[in-house]
Amino acid sequence: MVQHDATAAERFERVILESIDQILANPDPTSYLIWAGSRVPTLLGLSEFGFEPQEGERLGRLLATLIWNATPLPTNGFCPCPIERPEADEPCPCGSGLVYGACCGDLDALPPLSTELIWEILIERLPDGTLRAALDQGAIPEPLLARVAERWLDEDRPGRAVALLEPVFVGPLEQLDGRYALVLELLCDAYDRLEHWRKKLALLQRICAEGQRALQSTAWQRLGLMHLDAAQYDRAHDALTAALRCDPGNPSIALFEIALLTAQGRDLAARERARFWLHRIRRLGLDVEELKSFLEAAVADPQAAMLDSQAVSLDPALLDLHDWIAVAMTRPLPDYRPRKRRQAMRAAPGCTQPDRFAGLQGQDSAPELESASELRPPPDILQAQRQWCSLYPLGKPDSTHLALEEALTAWSDTGWLGHLLDHPELADSLEVLDDLATALYGHPDSSLPWIVHALLLPLLERAWAIIEHAAPLDADCRLPWSLAANRPVLRLLFRRYLAQVQLGHTAEAVLTLETLLSLNPQDHQGARAELMNLYLRAGEDERALELASRFPNDRLADLAYGEVLALYRLGRKERARRVLRVAIRRLPRVPAYLMRRRVRRPQLNPHDVTFGDDDQAWLYREAMRDVWVAEPGVLDWLKHCLNQAGLH
Repeated sequence: MVQHDATAAERFERVILESIDQILANPDPTSYLIWAGSRVPTLLGLSEFGFEPQEGERLGRLLATLIWNATPLPTNGFCPCPIERPEADEPCPCGSGLVYGACCGDLDALPPLSTELIWEILIERLPDGTLRAALDQGAIPEPLLARVAERWLDEDRPGRAVALLEPVFVGPLEQLDGRYALVLELLCDAYDRLEHWRKKLALLQRICAEGQRALQSTAWQRLGLMHLDAAQYDRAHDALTAALRCDPGNPSIALFEIALLTAQGRDLAARERARFWLHRIRRLGLDVEELKSFLEAAVADPQAAMLDSQAVSLDPALLDLHDWIAVAMTRPLPDYRPRKRRQAMRAAPGCTQPDRFAGLQGQDSAPELESASELRPPPDILQAQRQWCSLYPLGKPDSTHLALEEALTAWSDTGWLGHLLDHPELADSLEVLDDLATALYGHPDSSLPWIVHALLLPLLERAWAIIEHAAPLDADCRLPWSLAANRPVLRLLFRRYLAQVQLGHTAEAVLTLETLLSLNPQDHQGARAELMNLYLRAGEDERALELASRFPNDRLADLAYGEVLALYRLGRKERARRVLRVAIRRLPRVPAYLMRRRVRRPQLNPHDVTFGDDDQAWLYREAMRDVWVAEPGVLDWLKHCLNQAGLH
């Protein structure tokens, strides 16, 4: 029955489409009805249902009359020109020989077609000049301006779309109901194309404050997607709650909610919410087949469902990489072995400040030198790596950086990807996994949450499994950064930490950083700062002090001032005061940046930090001021200490 209904709907849609084409080509009702009498029965397949030819022709003319009467005619000022109905006792114009009242006079018994429905089709078919004339005359219903904008966006004319849709939202918003949701969506899409982020944000915030509830729901969803793209999951969840409060039955919220849950890696919750939305849609009898198909897929595999829902707009190269990951990540773990090396730990030429600073914490590096190792892959992986390096167009990031400025070029010439697809065994190489992560960091869509989940995280988890298998924590293995062969390993671990923090997996992120510091105790990557902040956010003050003790006289603000905060929390205020004095001598700008509610952002160097200067103080404020503010009395205590020292 479902198959039959779908076929009938498709046939009727074809009747409307061909009828509109016929009317536009020759807007004469007599010619059109003659055409419809022979063509419409064929399009509907009436003979398959046992209709006699004359009966089929009559039905065809009847449907054609409904379509004609609803069609805005460019030759009539874009207004319909209904066919005049004969009197009941006059001959029926269908040619049956019967009077109109006994033949086609039951036209009134059929539901009329919506002129807005015809406009949706006309907008796609009118030539530019005719469409512009319709717009100039104000003939197109305002909610359907979205369809015009959609056509122009397809033609890569976002400026036109903005000029068309912005006036809709200029005046009071009270009259704009849920029919204007698509207008808002298309205007936001046009703003995105033009990179008008501020205008988009201002519009959404205004609608959230002043619009009708149905339109507010759409605005909250768009705001939520902005937060989702920025990995601001708490704000995205607040937007989801607001959207549900404004319009609880809006089925479009389902897609946003599943997207948010999958971006956070909450696949179980995503499955449950997909079941909930499916039940609600079925109970309400909503005709949203595409959404129902998505939700059914999300019940089975929410991550795959999200990927499939975006496949049309995604870079095919990313989809190819996803297919390779699905196969390659199932391979057995390769047998890497730590190999002892003796090498002086000098800073490599061209290294950045974080590298050179790694040796300033005053630790004795002799024990580390004695146990320094590098992970050695099996011979077959070495051979595969050499072939890979001859095809992969990028090098390694400089120093402790994670990205390459030229990484985008890897996605314009993807010969390397073809080789990768043919060789799943390359997933056994930490060098290759590191290169793939670097390439993903450089992709234009790298900020999309699904890239982290579906592509980057599987690569990083594969690397973690290989490293953990080869150098377990209890093996006392050291993989210092000074050995170039270890840098892909350490880079992959730091990337894993960043991905875990982005997903809100704090406990796992702590373990990753602890592993990183165990393998590379001199910490050229600044992992100790990140770990200190995670300890303090979790209230692990004793562990924070233990970490600080491993890096005495450290010039990272996170360590120097993190130790102060941990001591204060533990009630050791005298010790905290002594440590604070040392911190202030080394990093004097930090306290002012912590205490002030508002501070102007200093000029920052994206590639370096000046120790003891305003940029370092600002970065620490951005990272940790909320934790200091949340601790009762600590900022007053800090101010008192500064006053006593004559520094405030």
